[in-house]
Amino acid sequence: MKFPKEIRTYCPKCKKHTLMKVKIASKGRARSMAIGTRKHDRSLLGHGGKRAGEKTVKKQGKRQKLMFTCSVCSKKIERVLQGRTKKKVEIER
Repeated sequence: MKFPKEIRTYCPKCKKHTLMKVKIASKGRARSMAIGTRKHDRSLLGHGGKRAGEKTVKKQGKRQKLMFTCSVCSKKIERVLQGRTKKKVEIER
């Protein structure tokens, strides 16, 4: 799915519609020693074939997130793209 580089949408900080830059939101680096990660890895032990840290099944598509940056106040707003799963999202140049 192609998406424009700039879009005019509502900014909650300015309380009006402004021109916003669009960027695909990227996931941050996972902390391997976080308590949730350690609990999840411990729960996978004993299940044959599912070792901690290995993916077994590939998803067909994921819910893509877009990061909008207001050109007036530079507030960043994260928004899920139409709540549907997409294989690929491109930003038009």
